[in-house]
Amino acid sequence: MGGICSSLLATTCCRTNDDLSNREDEPLLSDEERQAIGMLVDLFERRASVNFYEGEPLKALSTLAYSDVYRLQISAATAFSEISERDTRPVSREALEPILHLLQSKHINVQHGASAALGNLAVNVENKLLIVRMGGLKPLIRQMLSPNIDAQINSVGCITNLATAEENKMRIANSGALLPLTHLARSSDVRVQRNAAGALLNMTHSAEHRQQLIRASAVPVLVELLGSEDSELQYYATTALSNIAVDESGRRLLWETQPVLVEALLRFVETSTVKVQCQAILTLRNLASDDQYQMLIVDKGGLDVLLPLLQSAYDPLVISVSACLRNLSIHPQNEEPILSSGVLPSLVGLITQSDNEEVQCHVVSALRNLVANNEADKSPFVEAGLFEHMRAVVADPNTSDVVMGEMVAALSVFVLDESLWMYVLEGDFLELLIPLTRSDSYELQCNTCAVISTFASKGLEASDRLIAAWDKPAGGLQSYLASFLVVDVGLEPMLRSVALWTVSLMLESDSPELVRLVISHPSIIPNIEKVASMGTEMSEGDVRNSAYTVGGGGQRNSQAYGSDAYDGEDMDENDDEIYTRIESLAQDIVSLVHTLEF
Repeated sequence: MGGICSSLLATTCCRTNDDLSNREDEPLLSDEERQAIGMLVDLFERRASVNFYEGEPLKALSTLAYSDVYRLQISAATAFSEISERDTRPVSREALEPILHLLQSKHINVQHGASAALGNLAVNVENKLLIVRMGGLKPLIRQMLSPNIDAQINSVGCITNLATAEENKMRIANSGALLPLTHLARSSDVRVQRNAAGALLNMTHSAEHRQQLIRASAVPVLVELLGSEDSELQYYATTALSNIAVDESGRRLLWETQPVLVEALLRFVETSTVKVQCQAILTLRNLASDDQYQMLIVDKGGLDVLLPLLQSAYDPLVISVSACLRNLSIHPQNEEPILSSGVLPSLVGLITQSDNEEVQCHVVSALRNLVANNEADKSPFVEAGLFEHMRAVVADPNTSDVVMGEMVAALSVFVLDESLWMYVLEGDFLELLIPLTRSDSYELQCNTCAVISTFASKGLEASDRLIAAWDKPAGGLQSYLASFLVVDVGLEPMLRSVALWTVSLMLESDSPELVRLVISHPSIIPNIEKVASMGTEMSEGDVRNSAYTVGGGGQRNSQAYGSDAYDGEDMDENDDEIYTRIESLAQDIVSLVHTLEF
C-alpha cells in the first residue's frame, strides 16, 4: 500500500511547473509545496521508522492537505490513509486537523482517502473520542449521503468504529446519523450493508439508544437483513435484534410488527454458521422473556431444533441453548413438551458433565422450573439421578458461589414438593447446607435458611436428620441458630426472622429430643427472650440501630420464602414491619417454651 502513495508523490514531484501550467484548473506549485513533496518522498523510503503524526513529517503532509492543488490533496489523503493502516497510535489534534480538512474537500476521492484514514485511526479509543469532539461526525454523515460507493463504505465504516465508544453513542444518535445508517443497511452493495449494520449494532448496547433506533425505523430493516445470504449481515442483524429484545418495549414491538421473526431465527439455528447459530439462539432466549414468545417458540418446533444442540462439543452453543431452555421452561404449558422430548437425562447429566458455570446455572434453573410447573409424576427427575448430580456439585469445595446459589435456589423449590423433599433430606444435603448459612452471599444465605426451615416444618419425619446435624458439621444447626439470634450483632432482619421461625417449627415438631436440644441450648432461648423484650427495653430508634442493623447483603430474593416453613407474603413487608413481626414471633416462642415439657 505504501508503494501507491510513494508513486503518487513521485509523479507530482516530477511534474514540472510548465506541465502544471498547461492545466487551467491547477495553480503552480509553491516552493513550500515542492519542498514538502521532496521531504515526503524521502520519508516514505524509510517510512517504517518515521512518525508521520508529528514534527516535520506532519508539517509536510499538512502542506499538501491545505494546498489548492488537487493532486497534492489526493496525495495527502492517500498518504494519511496508507500510514494509518499500519500505525493507529493515539494522535494529537494537530494530526487530525488536516485529515478533517481533507474530509470536507469538494473532491470525492480526497474525501474517500480522508475517511479511510479516520476509520483506521478510530480503532484507537483515544482517537475515536477526539475525532467526534473535533466535529468529525458532520462531514462523515455528509459523505454517507454521497452516491459514491467507496465514500459510503469508508464513512459508514468510520462511524461503526466511532460508535464502539460509549461517549460517542449519544452524539451519534443526536447527529442525525441513524436514519442514513438505516437507509444504507438496505444498500445493494454488501460492503456498505455490513458497515451500516455494524454501526446499528454498536448503537444497541443501551436502552436509550435502542429506543432511538426504533424511532429511526431500524427494526424492520434489521429483520429484512435476516434474509441475506451473507453470514456477517446475519450475525449483525441477529445480535442487534437480540439486544433490542432485552427491553420489554422492544419485545412488544417485535411481537406486534414482526410475525415471521421466530421462524427466521429457527432457520438460522438449523442452517447458518455456528456464530450466527449462537446469536440466533440468544435472540430467542431474550424473546422468551415473555410468555407469548415462550409458547410461540415451542409451537413453531423450537424444541426439535434446539434440544439436540445440548450435545454439542462447542461450549458457546450449549450455553446459548441452555439459556434459551431456561426461559422456555418458565411457561407451565411448555413443561409437558419439554419432558416428552426425552431431554431430561441430558439436562440432568449436564449438571456434572459440563465444566462451564453458565451451562450448570441455566440447566439447574430449567430443571427447577420444570419441577415447579409439574403437577404430575416427579419420579422421572429422581430416576434421571437429579439429586445425585446436584449433590456432587454442592459437595465440591471448588464450586463457585454463583453455581452454588443456583443449586440451593433449586433445592429450595424441590423441598416444597411433597414427593421430592425426602430425597433432598436423605441425600445428605442438610449437612452440606449448614456451612452455607455463613456465606457472604445474602441470596445464598436466604435460600439455604429457607431449605433448613422447610426441613424443620416436616416435624417427626425430619427430626432424626435434624438431631444428627445439631452440632455438626461446622458447629451444626445449633451454631447457625444461635449466631443468627444474637441481639447485638448486625444481621439482615429477614435472616433473623427465618431463624426464629425455624426454632418455632422445631419446638412444634413433636420430637422430644429435638425440643430438648433447642430448650437446653445455653443461648438460643435466652437470645430469643432478649429479642422478645427489645420493644419494651429500648426506644424504637435504639432497636433499629442496634439489634437489627441491616448488613451488607444484596437484594432480597422473594422466591427464597415460599415454603411451609416461611410465609412468602412477608416478603412485601418493609423493615419496620419485619422488626415488629420478629418481636411478636419471639414472644410467641417464649410463651410456647413455658408450656413445653421435655
